[in-house]
Amino acid sequence: MADSSPSLDPVELGAYFDLIEVTSLLRHAVEQQLREAGELSYVQFQLLARLGDAPSGSHRMTDLADGVVYSRSGLTYQAGLLEKAGLVIRTPSPDDERSTTVTITEAGRERLAAVLPGHIEVVKGLLFEPLSRDDVTALAGLLAPVREHMRATPPRSAAPRRRGKVS
Repeated sequence: MADSSPSLDPVELGAYFDLIEVTSLLRHAVEQQLREAGELSYVQFQLLARLGDAPSGSHRMTDLADGVVYSRSGLTYQAGLLEKAGLVIRTPSPDDERSTTVTITEAGRERLAAVLPGHIEVVKGLLFEPLSRDDVTALAGLLAPVREHMRATPPRSAAPRRRGKVS
């Protein structure tokens, strides 16, 4: 009887390990730069960047959690730290009192502007410098359908919350 368990061929396995290593090395360098330049965690930077890009400077907390792929409770904690630092404000959502809206402050925009040049330098230097423009275009073309495939499942905020043990 043949083994029917799922496996990765050597090329798939190599691509997977390369992707994981590249992602880990890049994330480590980015996190170090963000801490040194702006005393921000990677998730806090993602939150500020998403808010800074929004025309209103605001997002619902649930949408932020889905966008940055982070748990609701973890995001609430990170948003609380940003609020204590004066970088965002949290208010009840105008269209749903059960939701919270997060808005970037002027201080948040200033912090984002302070860390962004170094952030771009790290990303360009580590990720894009060894690649040609055609390579970058090819990489973007390869990653986009994978990202869309992974995002095709409902966002975690749409999943029912666990309410403890059911007897």
